[in-house]
Amino acid sequence: MVWGNDAIKSEMNRLGKNPLNLEQFLVKYKETLHAQNYHALVAKYALSQIYGNAKGYHLSDLTDGIIERKIDICHELLEVADELAPGYTTLRGSLLYDLQATMVVQAKQEFNNGKITKQAVQETLTECMFHLIKCVAGAAQCTTQVSKGNAGAQYGKVIDRKVRELCVESDILPLDTPAFNIKENGYRAIIISGGPNSVYAEDAPRYDADIFRIGIPVLGICYGMQMMNKEFGGTVVRKDGREDGQFSVEVSKCLLFKGLDKMQTVLLTHGDSIEKIAENFRQIAHSGSFVAGICNEKLRLYGLQFHPEVDLTTNGKVMLRNFLFDVVGLTGNYTIQSRQAECIKYIKETVGSNKVLLLVSGGVDSTVCAALLHKALREDQVIALHIDNGFMRKNESARVEQSLQKIGLHLKVINAAYQFTEGTTIVPLDKREPNSRTRVTKMLCMTTDPEEKRKIIGDVFVKISDDIVAELNLKPEEVFLGQGTLRPDLIESASSLVSSKAETIKTHHNDSELVRKLRAEGRVVEPLKDFHKDEVRALGRELGLPTELVMRHPFPGPGLAIRVLCAEEPYMERDFSETQVLVKIMVEFDQMLQKKHALLNRVEGVTSDEERSELRKISSKQRLAATLLPIRSVGVQGDCRSYSYVAGISSEKDPDWDDMIFLARLIPRVCHNVNRVCYIFGGLVKESIPDLTPTYLTGNVLSTLRQADHLATQSYSGYSGVITQMPIILLPIHFDRDQAMRIPSCQRSVVLRPFCTQDFMTGVPAIPGKQIPVDVVSRMVVEVLTVPGISRVLYDLTSKPPGTTEWE
Repeated sequence: MVWGNDAIKSEMNRLGKNPLNLEQFLVKYKETLHAQNYHALVAKYALSQIYGNAKGYHLSDLTDGIIERKIDICHELLEVADELAPGYTTLRGSLLYDLQATMVVQAKQEFNNGKITKQAVQETLTECMFHLIKCVAGAAQCTTQVSKGNAGAQYGKVIDRKVRELCVESDILPLDTPAFNIKENGYRAIIISGGPNSVYAEDAPRYDADIFRIGIPVLGICYGMQMMNKEFGGTVVRKDGREDGQFSVEVSKCLLFKGLDKMQTVLLTHGDSIEKIAENFRQIAHSGSFVAGICNEKLRLYGLQFHPEVDLTTNGKVMLRNFLFDVVGLTGNYTIQSRQAECIKYIKETVGSNKVLLLVSGGVDSTVCAALLHKALREDQVIALHIDNGFMRKNESARVEQSLQKIGLHLKVINAAYQFTEGTTIVPLDKREPNSRTRVTKMLCMTTDPEEKRKIIGDVFVKISDDIVAELNLKPEEVFLGQGTLRPDLIESASSLVSSKAETIKTHHNDSELVRKLRAEGRVVEPLKDFHKDEVRALGRELGLPTELVMRHPFPGPGLAIRVLCAEEPYMERDFSETQVLVKIMVEFDQMLQKKHALLNRVEGVTSDEERSELRKISSKQRLAATLLPIRSVGVQGDCRSYSYVAGISSEKDPDWDDMIFLARLIPRVCHNVNRVCYIFGGLVKESIPDLTPTYLTGNVLSTLRQADHLATQSYSGYSGVITQMPIILLPIHFDRDQAMRIPSCQRSVVLRPFCTQDFMTGVPAIPGKQIPVDVVSRMVVEVLTVPGISRVLYDLTSKPPGTTEWE
């Protein structure tokens, strides 16, 4: 911890009364600095240098030479404060004047003339040192530090990153960190993240209630707001309707919303809602009947039901800035000098004289990682390996090899398609109990479970890496596994490197059990694990990588394997029929009102008058049809993984894309067991989908998807700057089969997923006619339908959340 003002002054006064030398004070002070804090590390180094220069000089010594040395020491302290936080020591000039003219020179003269005692000179020098040490303390840690309590939110690290973008330092702490520790460590503000739990649940994260009563401003997000409300006597309930996705909220005048319009577009992700607002708090934002924000301005406590840290909250960064600068009073003086230098230092310290086996996919993450390793280490220390797992896009491996050769990186390319398709791994018998008995999975080419697919692929990558190490006659303990792992990968995999409480959304291949084992052994080097995608691209530009490599669309390590929805039979739980009816009611709302359908109240209970009016308008424009697909795709709702149905909407005429987006946002909110909505090209879907086309990772299936991906990607190549990513998904769905004729399901369908995002933790679909021209979308559809065996083409309209970028 960094000492507070009273502690520093008390210690300096104590030193002034005793003939202790400066060495003891500096040693004691520097040891109290937080060792994991970058600025504190700089301060420790600087104070050590000062201590070395000052060693042996006592506060009681007042010869001319010693006084001059004390002046030099005070100057050095000022320079440390300035180096840590430029502009922080705004009183530098007056401090220097007081130091030289008043506190030292005058004291020396008066002492020589016998006008003051040596004790008085000691006290003067002590006061001077107190002010300067306070400058270093403030610059090193106190002025810009924010504690972020993590309740298990998927967006926890995004909060940290957004705060850092505002030049304010932040640390991620467990939610149960004692309030006393937060106070003593000099934190100036607390931000509590969201989380998947209910505040009344038995397994709800524990916390120290005093964090709201220690005089430090608090911003509670989602679960954090509900904690705050409950703590001060309010109540929280789980309502029938939930909010997941972008919505408009109405905000009231307060410091948090300073300079913002009354209506704000935000990301809401929770089913719990405030029923009774806590005593002495007031509502500052609402979305229909949901309380979306509360505050107690006197205590400087603010709560938001939405996520200000993500891009889907349009003015979220302004809200965070208002909290940090206007509510808390921070100055925004924290800057990271060179993240590239930090990465290179980390690589050198981690690897030492050992070697690194780097798995290069050709995406921006592994390419930037390769460039960093190439810069930090000797050429013979880096073994760059590209493994063709059989799930690459058309001509992908050749392009990867050529592009990396241009930047001087020589790849060893291995064709390992057979090892992957025949690969297996070991998983727990009970998925809910990781420590239960284990079993061997089916071979990858016969596996339909998406989590098992990812785990098999991740583990086979590691096994092949081990084989390469053996072939090269290297000792395993002297070879590190290099990975371009990013922060979102770890967040979605619920890695302990990020949070002990986050919910697993999907297991990333670079965070499988074997990788976690190697990581625990200290054998993995991941220089980008604190970076998000846009930050990696910025780092790539700084490293001088070509634009085509830096801006290349992300392609997952497991490749096309996770873009094939493998299935043996349809997914139809007991709620399938009712969900199909609810989706049909929303899409055909005007007709259902006339029929007075029995389930209308289910829709009316969770929608506003304005939303129902819009539903009537949309459904009366042209004939629409809703089809619930008997498949599952991964999503995230309320910070938890959802693995639920996909709803399809088809139309008699060309669609109004604004209407389609409205329905895509509303349907998952009404039907919690639907997390993805697509538009189905090709006219009205008149037949239900009772079964599926059996689909596995076989050569024929992968060839079909590879060609569809190739044709679609070629069709939109000129719009890759606007669209951040465009997965092409193969579904085991055969449309337009007359059930009376009993035609078997033998075809498959393709989904286009043009996606726009900045942080890759949230995002929106590219809307035809806005982010991507309608004629380009039409051209993609026509091209994909030329691939043999394709039934229909769908267009994914789902934001993230409630959907994810990929379908598995």
